[in-house]
Amino acid sequence: MQPVSNQLTLGLSLKDEATFANFYTARNAEIIDGLKHLVNEHNEKIVYLCGSRGQGRSHLLQATCHYAHQQKLTSVYLPLTQLVSFTPEILNGLELLDLVCIDDLHVIAGSAEWEEAIFHLYNRLFDANKKILIAANDLPKALQLKLPDLISRLSFGVIFQLHPLDDKEKLFILIMRAKQRGISLSEEVGKYILTHCPRHMGTLFAALDALDKASLAAQRRLTIPFVKEVLEI
Repeated sequence: MQPVSNQLTLGLSLKDEATFANFYTARNAEIIDGLKHLVNEHNEKIVYLCGSRGQGRSHLLQATCHYAHQQKLTSVYLPLTQLVSFTPEILNGLELLDLVCIDDLHVIAGSAEWEEAIFHLYNRLFDANKKILIAANDLPKALQLKLPDLISRLSFGVIFQLHPLDDKEKLFILIMRAKQRGISLSEEVGKYILTHCPRHMGTLFAALDALDKASLAAQRRLTIPFVKEVLEI
């Protein structure tokens, strides 16, 4: 079997912008504190984070890895949506790391092979006094997992549930993200985008990316007519 470092060369690099400083905390400040506590404290080993798509689960897991790196700790970010097509053997040896962040746990629900592999990895990390952060779209008992012992393990640690963003918060985040990219996005234009695009943050960020590229190419400001033209809305 290949060394763990080679196995994980699968395009799983962290996004540079996925940091705690770049996350709009709103009502989730306690979660940020909890994730930092997981990295820094010796007596905290397990955190489970749940939230629906677009609420920032993946951002926070990657931010925790970035933060661990700042504390001189080794870590890995594992998005199961990208790994489920591989065999669970990819999890072997991860207990050598200080922190393992597993994203999208819900995608392996019902797979006996993967559920058992996650269960054993959890036990190896716990026994080695290492840290584990797991995220999914719902609470452990609602994931339709088939392995009762895995459900029990996931329910053992600290559980955080992300608060959903309201439209005012989404508008603020959209304007903040635009500013970080050097784009002037007025509140009026931001509201137009929010009103006419699906309100999932990933979709809104993708729209902003398209507008950024089109604005640079055309040397035009972001106005409602320009947004309407580029996004075809």
